[in-house]
Order: sequence, then structure tokens, then C-alpha cells
Amino acid sequence: MIDYLDHLVLTTANESACVDFYTRILGMKLESFIGGTPPVERKAFKFGNQKINLHIKGREFEPKADIPTPGSLDLCFIADRPLTEVIALLAKERWPIIEGPVIRTGATSKINSVYVRDPDQNLIEISESIG
Repeated sequence: MIDYLDHLVLTTANESACVDFYTRILGMKLESFIGGTPPVERKAFKFGNQKINLHIKGREFEPKADIPTPGSLDLCFIADRPLTEVIALLAKERWPIIEGPVIRTGATSKINSVYVRDPDQNLIEISESIG
């Protein structure tokens, strides 16, 4: 019945720090659009064929999760470059790796991963496919 994930919603307590992390550190593109109930200007991070819609804690859009909470996500992204380059970029930006590299099981193959935290303390896994 389900073919793929189109988008997910991230709730942040600090919009500017969140935008900085997902655009500067992870290289996603910031997009503004009109949506929600009532229709208002919204923001999203685009990458590949997916996006992450952004909600600001206390100013969420309807409909929303029952208890939108910053720091409750655990996300895994497949990088568009070798993991060694990801690690070098994180080091250059002084963004701490909390674990890895480690081998994990991804949705379609084994992956080699590092883990970081975003400004809201969401767990972010950045991986490369290894077969």
C-alpha cells in the first residue's frame, strides 16, 4: 500500500539554529511555501526527492502530531558522498560525532554510519551504503 516517504515534520525550539544545521551542516535547501490550516508561510528543508517540513514549538500548524516535541526524532540519511568526506566536513565545522563510524542495517543494504545531534538534540545518523 505505501510506496515511499514524501516528507516528515520536525518540531524545533530554535528556528535559526535548526535552519543553520540542516542547511549549512547537512547541505539541505531551505524552501518557503504556503500551507497548513489556515494557510500561512511555512518552511521546509529539501533534499533529493524528499523534504522535512518545519514546525516551531508553540506555533505548529494544523493538523499536527498530538504531542509535537523537539528532540524526539531519530533520523537516518544516506549521504551523497563517501562517509570519510562527511566526517571531514563535520570536523571542519566542529560538529561533534557522538558515535561511529559503525556498521548498521539500513532499509536496503548494510550501511556505514556516524551519529550526531541537531540543535534540538534529535539523533541524526549519516550513512553510506556498503552493499
